[in-house]
Amino acid sequence: MSRRILKVASLLMVMTLAALIARHTALGQAAKAPAPAPPPAKTSASAPASPKPWVAPKTAWGDPDLQGWFSNLSENGTPLERPDQFAGRKLEDIKGEELLAIKAAAQQRTVESFAGPLHAPEDWWQKDLNMVKGTQAWLVVDPPDGKIPPITAEARARTAARNEARRGHGPADSWEDRSLYDRCITRGLPGSMMPVIYGNSYQILQTKTYVAIRYEMIHETRIIPLDGGPHASPKVRTYMGDPRGHWDGDTLVVETTNFRDEEAFRNADGATLKLTERFTRVGPKTVKWAVTVEDPHTWTKPWTFAMPLTMDDTQPVLEYACHEGNLGLRDILLGARAEEKKAAEAAAAKTSK
Repeated sequence: MSRRILKVASLLMVMTLAALIARHTALGQAAKAPAPAPPPAKTSASAPASPKPWVAPKTAWGDPDLQGWFSNLSENGTPLERPDQFAGRKLEDIKGEELLAIKAAAQQRTVESFAGPLHAPEDWWQKDLNMVKGTQAWLVVDPPDGKIPPITAEARARTAARNEARRGHGPADSWEDRSLYDRCITRGLPGSMMPVIYGNSYQILQTKTYVAIRYEMIHETRIIPLDGGPHASPKVRTYMGDPRGHWDGDTLVVETTNFRDEEAFRNADGATLKLTERFTRVGPKTVKWAVTVEDPHTWTKPWTFAMPLTMDDTQPVLEYACHEGNLGLRDILLGARAEEKKAAEAAAAKTSK
């Protein structure tokens, strides 16, 4: 009887030990098992995809593509320098309703300046492309204060000499007293790119070795070589200067020198003036145009202004028949003669009394 009890007790101990070992093994395996993977995140079929960044287009031969019709009418009336009312403020701070009010006021001043009995037709104002759409409160971006650097003593002397040479001349004694713009010869550079009340269309065309820019007003075309060649001899000077272009990444850089003094920008020295333009496609419809002005004989340091050119296929370059049927210059001279006659008659009448 005692042996039987002993067998049963031994069997129970073995079964208990086996159960403990099995439990310990299961717990160890559970501790080593990796955590179950989280369920996949739920996605919404209606969630918008991230917009793809805009990439500037290329020509068939791989250069940045700037070609198209452009206008900068929206910046007409924008002052070149920062107005004193914005002293201490940055260009990028003036936006929204404040900028809209500034542009609306500039547009109104422009329209009022042409008021009178012989004012321009209403459809000249191109209200569908009005100046209220402008993007800047002023154009000078460097120096940061938005002001053109002071002119040199040499420049002041040169301007005084030119004024002295004109002493005794009226504004319309002859056709030579009128500007090259009035005489339908040129607006010069960068004048040909600056916005005015009408005729602000441009066209840029490209080949592998040249860029051409056509201007509606005064019907000029600039041909810009891209072959890396040197400028023409300093003895060869023109109203629009001698341009040479090259690509700097996505930017077309155009350096122009060799200007005639009669049309040098802001009375600069045409022989030493250099204009460096940068054309950069910054959006599907926008090219940023920046100009750095350098002339050590005129300004104490270089300065830069910039504005956007808006691509618009509805504003092609139209014919600018400046001389055909244009009575402007003739009437300016006739008006001057009429005023002289009136003054002479008044003087004679006063003498006879």
